[in-house]
Amino acid sequence: MSTPMLFTPIAFRDVQARNRLMMSAMCQYVAVDGFANDWHRTHYASRAVGQAGLISLEMTAVHPLGRITPGCLGIWKDEHVSGLRSIAQGCQQHGAKVGVQLGHAGRKGEFFDQGLVAPSRIAFADKWPLPHELTQAEVVALVDSYAQAARRANEAGFDYIELHAAHGYLVNQFSSPLSNRRDDAYGTDRPRFLRDVLQALRETWPRHKPIFMKVSTIERDEGGAQQDEVVARVAGLREYVDLVIASSGAWRRPAASASTPFPAIRCRSPKPSAARPACRARRSACSTTRCWPKKY
Repeated sequence: MSTPMLFTPIAFRDVQARNRLMMSAMCQYVAVDGFANDWHRTHYASRAVGQAGLISLEMTAVHPLGRITPGCLGIWKDEHVSGLRSIAQGCQQHGAKVGVQLGHAGRKGEFFDQGLVAPSRIAFADKWPLPHELTQAEVVALVDSYAQAARRANEAGFDYIELHAAHGYLVNQFSSPLSNRRDDAYGTDRPRFLRDVLQALRETWPRHKPIFMKVSTIERDEGGAQQDEVVARVAGLREYVDLVIASSGAWRRPAASASTPFPAIRCRSPKPSAARPACRARRSACSTTRCWPKKY
């Protein structure tokens, strides 16, 4: 009997995975100041032991303002590299290829205290604060933040990087008419930010290593990008991208949903206390690790 294709190797540039089982990026919300810890090392290495061929780390912020919550992983400073390297090595020693998903939450972030940024001054939802509209100079600086994150990812030993361009986060915000109403070059040509980021990544990331990209193939709100538009946009990016991960995307938070300071976190602490509130996602002050992202 022949081996099912799912369990056969697959190569992207010089990186060959042992099979086609890929663990998608899923946020853990347990980092402190962006630093990885034992939870991350155990969580990802366990998936490598389970024979996943490719493992993508959760969305890892290229800038401190790019975090969804205070518990998100970061790659915005050199000090983050050693912790990320330990995750990569833990997966690789069990035979998996591992990548880090580079992202920025933009206006969809839930860390309100530090402020939100976006292509245009349009709030994500009714109970979200208005974001700061990025200047052209700030946009250019953010493109460089992605490039520096790629440099750090290579120093950490990752086999690939994955650009998060889906789910209503910053790259997706620039590409969508629902959130980008600029009148400069990044508004009249909405995909420009995506192209600039990919070009910066490809110039920084080693040529023998692949770049993956996650996109929302359809925006679910009236007036949003449709599948044909997204497919055409992605087709023009072949020189930069080796694998496209097709998802779809939640743009607006349902109006009936309640809002809390960090609505993506639910607390499962059996006994909330002053040190373990229920729950403000101050993970550094909480010993509970059994929390998960709320679906909406």
